[in-house]
Amino acid sequence: MRDVGIDRRAFLSGVGSVAVGAAATSLTACESRDDRRAAKSSKTLVVRNFGGAYGEANREAVYDPFTKETGIRIKVVNFAHDQMLAQIKEGRPRFDVMDIDMSNLVLFEHQDASEPLDYGRLKNTRNAGIAQSLLTPNGVGKSYWASVLAYRTDAFGTRKPESWADFWNPGAFPGDRALQGEVDWPELEFALLADGVPLDRLYPLDVNRAFKVLDEIKGSVRTFWEYGAEPGELLSRGSVVASSTWAGRLQQPIKRGAPLAYEWNGARRQSNGYGIPKGSANPDAAYRLIDFALRPEVQAHVARIYPDGPVVPAAYGYLTESSAMNLASTPGHLLSGFDMDIEWWLENQDDVTRRWREWVRA
Repeated sequence: MRDVGIDRRAFLSGVGSVAVGAAATSLTACESRDDRRAAKSSKTLVVRNFGGAYGEANREAVYDPFTKETGIRIKVVNFAHDQMLAQIKEGRPRFDVMDIDMSNLVLFEHQDASEPLDYGRLKNTRNAGIAQSLLTPNGVGKSYWASVLAYRTDAFGTRKPESWADFWNPGAFPGDRALQGEVDWPELEFALLADGVPLDRLYPLDVNRAFKVLDEIKGSVRTFWEYGAEPGELLSRGSVVASSTWAGRLQQPIKRGAPLAYEWNGARRQSNGYGIPKGSANPDAAYRLIDFALRPEVQAHVARIYPDGPVVPAAYGYLTESSAMNLASTPGHLLSGFDMDIEWWLENQDDVTRRWREWVRA
């Protein structure tokens, strides 16, 4: 359930550019080493997250309890990814902890812009059941979110689409569809699942096969959505009868009575995580915050407020069944969906994105 697609696109296309270097000068000129020392001495930890409801949930469930326990105050900033990188390259990041999606944590690692994590200082990762893919050298996962199949419950009589194969079957489930635009990675995996590829055989993606399957549905795709709330709006208005969507974004329209539902079968999971930038002024406090946020009870507290799933399985012991059923990392949902292969996408993003844009325009 992301709010940062524009940041990601700018970051993916702009790392290492002259523009980034220019941005670094303007972004860091106003900050002195004395400012940084003052922040550290005043026991203030600066955390970057993307704000909004997500930021408020973290304030209530993580930052305020952390401050109460440790006395360390939390200041939140919301820099775009290219701004973050520029500050790090300049040697004076204006943040001490970054809360971003795992794909960008891997990119920061590749850019030598983040510190290798000392997992010996993160005791709440030990034997905690966190997926190995979320324990990367320079970033640790903190929450799951997912892209899923959504639909109008009044569109198909007594039937409902239960898989991407059903989404790809306008004969059985007639009506206009929507797919994701450039706000996130192209949805090739859904095309392959519709064509019968098993969840555990998706990667490496068969790109040619995926585009062949996308051709089959293109005539029924009315629009490509570009912001998180758009699928819910399209479905609520009846502009489309089915769409991919970020699962959490559909919960509010459903609570308001819109005839909408979504299907966890074939969900594509991604994760947010924590990292420490090169040059962090307060790494000790950064480790303390990250470790605090990985406590099962803290993970559960966040999930009760904001619909991202915990990465620590024990957190589900603190959640009711009604709370857990809407989260991407419940045991049943873990089995019926898949984790996006970040490394594959980073290696192939340029070619696939270029081809996808050509396909949309054709």
